[in-house]
Amino acid sequence: MDGEQLRCATWNVHRAKGMDGKIDAARIVDTIAQDLNPLELDILTLQEADGECRPHARIFDVHQIARLSGLEYIHDPALVWGPQSDGFLGTILFMSSSLRRMHADMIDLPGHCHRGAISVEVVCGERPCRIISTHLSLTQPLRALQMRIIGQYMRRRPEMQTILLGDLNEWRPWGGAMLHSALVGTKLRGPAVATFPSNRPILPLDRILTDGAGVVEAIRAVKTPRTRIASDHLPLEATVTVA
Repeated sequence: MDGEQLRCATWNVHRAKGMDGKIDAARIVDTIAQDLNPLELDILTLQEADGECRPHARIFDVHQIARLSGLEYIHDPALVWGPQSDGFLGTILFMSSSLRRMHADMIDLPGHCHRGAISVEVVCGERPCRIISTHLSLTQPLRALQMRIIGQYMRRRPEMQTILLGDLNEWRPWGGAMLHSALVGTKLRGPAVATFPSNRPILPLDRILTDGAGVVEAIRAVKTPRTRIASDHLPLEATVTVA
């Protein structure tokens, strides 16, 4: 298929709490450096990467992650929860400098725990593309409502291919009601790969999806001794064609 290829990865880093019960932010950064950076990513998004409660304070050295990965930390002051945060409700996005940013928003989402999404519209080669990273709720009714809001947001913005990636907390491989095109307004597609729990993954909670003529290929959970212990989720990586 003709089009630009983007290497994408998403990882719920569980606020640096590993499967051994230890909270170790340096271990997450080291795992990114050793197990994700060799993938030569264009997009890296993290969830649960800020403190859980207000002021959602920073946990990681995001500038070190940017240096190690060769990606740009894209959150200016308008794209963070507050001055003590590095992202929006724990979602942090890093991108290749080859992707020219045109527009960015934070999307508030309802939930028992406050949820949100980051949307960045970029030019990939000569094609516009929207990247949305999010962390959705545990219950299906809330996930459906949150995806409805994301779909309404997309309808208000210029039409372009969307890549949705993050911890969607949806265990059904087909996505349930939350990914139905009648609810979202577009058909988001991509293979389901088990990422949770990291030591013995059985549930495809993390997803990389796209719509339009785009395709998600070569998708896999990144399974190494480090990723199996550093968080309760495995990182998920894939190649997405922007067509």
